[in-house]
Amino acid sequence: MKVIVIGSNGYMGKEVIALLEKGVMGSSLAAAVDINVPASCNYPTYTSPDDIIEDADVIIDFSHHSITKDVMHFAVSRGIPVVMATTGHSEDEKEYILKASKSIPVFMSANMSLGVALLVELAKNVAKTMPEADIEIVETHHNRKLDAPSGTALLIANAIKEVREKAQLIFGREGKRQSGEIGISAVRRGNIVGIHEVLVSTDSQTITLKHEAHSRALFAEGAISAASFIADKDAGLYNMNDMVGK
Repeated sequence: MKVIVIGSNGYMGKEVIALLEKGVMGSSLAAAVDINVPASCNYPTYTSPDDIIEDADVIIDFSHHSITKDVMHFAVSRGIPVVMATTGHSEDEKEYILKASKSIPVFMSANMSLGVALLVELAKNVAKTMPEADIEIVETHHNRKLDAPSGTALLIANAIKEVREKAQLIFGREGKRQSGEIGISAVRRGNIVGIHEVLVSTDSQTITLKHEAHSRALFAEGAISAASFIADKDAGLYNMNDMVGK
């Protein structure tokens, strides 16, 4: 499986390339794309995907949501499946991804971790079983992260809303908590890879669900697994639940 990595010089892009160079899951690096090209590297590197001449089986995008349209246009024009691992997409960008998925397979997840997928399902089950409980989501990341709240926190919150349709998402908080709210708080400090906690409380008890990422390699492994999963799929929009067989 030959992979194009977009956002190759970022934290996650470097993690993905390191695994591809080791041949993880039978993969290899076809080409890399980043606006900041490394001074020296032993693989083809471009500043725009349109300049790529190498063949590839799949694209992994860990760049920035602002170039989503460019990535999708390239992928559709070449007929290459995409693992969309960026977060913070606008509604317009989401529509563009959905449109592209009618022509090519697109795997999209706010978090590439199997553990987070399990956390999401647990949170939904607890929220459904305890319909009157207060729910707060607290996410913690390194001090360089651009988006807040994180895409994963929104993923968890929106999953809970599937079983609590009338719930209202509250980002940060001022004043008294209102019934039916799902609070989301973002903490930025140090070099933390990612911690997501779901706190479910009644007057008599609290259930705490927590996922902590110890290394960015976790998400790189997940992205390569997703790439392997969609490489031979029909056009469509896929996510973590599809991959884990739910």
